[in-house]
Amino acid sequence: MRRVDLLGVDEVPPGTMKMAWVDGVDSVLVVNLDGEIRAFQGICSHEYFELDKGFLTRDSLTCALHLSRFDLETGEPLDPPAELPIMRYTVVLENGRVFIEIPDGPLPVNE
Repeated sequence: MRRVDLLGVDEVPPGTMKMAWVDGVDSVLVVNLDGEIRAFQGICSHEYFELDKGFLTRDSLTCALHLSRFDLETGEPLDPPAELPIMRYTVVLENGRVFIEIPDGPLPVNE
């Protein structure tokens, strides 16, 4: 396992999301839901499209390309055309920073 520093907690105010990068190439979407920080793969599982271009609702994220909606607890798709969940990563908050813990090697994503 490795721990990856993504960004400062203050960069993602409650009710917002921000894209961060692992190894400069793999996108991770950091979401702040009422003070709870979550991290998901940064691309839609249906078709490659950056999820930070979508929009948040109370408990879901909608991809702007085809309007697939994902549950922000589990990453499961709620609306088609997406059929695969988006990966959710383990978040660690430390010294005002957001880290994720991921396996060694490439960032796991569903495509």
